[in-house]
Amino acid sequence: MKNKFIAILSFIFVVTVFAPAGAVEVKEVKSQSGISAWLIEDHANPVISVRFMFKGGAAMDPNGKEGLANMVSALLDEGAGNLDSQEFQARLEDDAIVLHFDAGKDSFSGTFKTLSQNLESASELLNLALTRPRFDIEPIERMRAQILASIRGNMAKPGTKAFDALFTKMFSGHGYGRRSDGTEESVGSIKRQDLIDFHKNMLAKKNLIVGVAGDITPQELEKFLDVAFAQLRDEPNINKVPEIKAKSSGEIKIIEMDVPQSVIVFASHGVKRDDPDYYSALVMNHVLGGGSFTSRLYDEVREKRGLAYSVSTNIYSFDHGALLVGQAGTENSRAGETVKIIKDEWEKMAQNGASEAEVANAKTYISGAFPLRFTSSDAIAGILVGMQADNLGPNYLDKRKSYIDAVSVSDVNKVAKRLLRPELLDVFIVGRSGDILLAK
Repeated sequence: MKNKFIAILSFIFVVTVFAPAGAVEVKEVKSQSGISAWLIEDHANPVISVRFMFKGGAAMDPNGKEGLANMVSALLDEGAGNLDSQEFQARLEDDAIVLHFDAGKDSFSGTFKTLSQNLESASELLNLALTRPRFDIEPIERMRAQILASIRGNMAKPGTKAFDALFTKMFSGHGYGRRSDGTEESVGSIKRQDLIDFHKNMLAKKNLIVGVAGDITPQELEKFLDVAFAQLRDEPNINKVPEIKAKSSGEIKIIEMDVPQSVIVFASHGVKRDDPDYYSALVMNHVLGGGSFTSRLYDEVREKRGLAYSVSTNIYSFDHGALLVGQAGTENSRAGETVKIIKDEWEKMAQNGASEAEVANAKTYISGAFPLRFTSSDAIAGILVGMQADNLGPNYLDKRKSYIDAVSVSDVNKVAKRLLRPELLDVFIVGRSGDILLAK
């Protein structure tokens, strides 16, 4: 029977589609105990999705305990209250509840989905996971073994090696420069008390953000918020993550790995989400490398020269730092040529800027693609959390297009000059060093 419930729930999650951004109303809801959430109601299907986030994440892991936040995220649904791991997981399956946690660099977050008819029992299980996790020895060691296996597997991937090298260089000495899942040594050193302390110090009402979408009224949501979250401590006991500017210096480094195709990652300074140039940078990035099949880098690297199957750039806006990051993959013997083209396009954009047509096309795409994110109740709930985390206001969905429309060609070209300095573009290449010839 429980498999039938899961199948029904999964089907509903897939077919639930929301209206475009401009057609939805964001409601601000506050429970009797003071827990706040943003809600978009949709009663077409009996599904409720909740996304929640505690500000502060893996960047705050203690030195030598990297991976602590990630390990806690793997264990909160592995037994809570008087339910051991098997009993807790069985309850989730029997009531068709999806619950999992995740640790990012700046956040500790959770995803919760249920059929509306099971909301009462589901909210009680969520409360247990958040307030009374057991951290029993058996699931601790089982999750530790899984995490260690994942780390070993990832370290065999050239992409992982490249990005690790990039982040270690760019954010040297900072929490952003460390792996969120930790290392074999650091994960092996994590004790049960470390997990208990993290849970006690991190999960609090003061740093909690909640987004909800689906078949629930504001009144029902108020009750849910109190059941699920009211027992959390009021204030977190966490260290402040310091601000950091990426340590971009123009380094090109080859990392030896016996693979037929080189992985190339490159990065320079980016913009944070609250930067006045953020939307201009978003449009500039689309023209340069974020526009998939329409970007300059794709045209020059892939279409004209066939150097790589794909090449792209993206803005990484963390709470306390930012990067403009790109990646490509090509034959070892053509890696140097690929890097030269990338740096040339970096410089051309900085010196000559983007054209009227490029900016207009980028703005049309960015505005038109945004409503496509509204594909499920889970996606909606996640957007609501992101809006709150970035202090965008509940009317952001209506205003976003105007922010994009306001970007001018001169705005784009100004931010291109600010960010795209080829002499500061760091490049990391993972491949067979003997086959890689860099341009002089």
